[in-house]
Amino acid sequence: MKVIVDQVLCQVHAQCVFAAPEVFELDDDDRLVYVAEPDDGLMDSVEEAARACPVQAIFLEEA
Repeated sequence: MKVIVDQVLCQVHAQCVFAAPEVFELDDDDRLVYVAEPDDGLMDSVEEAARACPVQAIFLEEA
């Protein structure tokens, strides 16, 4: 799975960070950084993070 975050849409509500901290985090400047191709074992939490995004800025593609 490939994770894509539309940085223009992202408003850094950080709901994804709570749902999948292994994949999403905020850097020292409070910008979202993420693992673009997480392990398959994290799929459930990544899908939850995408659903939790209030502005729907997270997209998932099959790798």
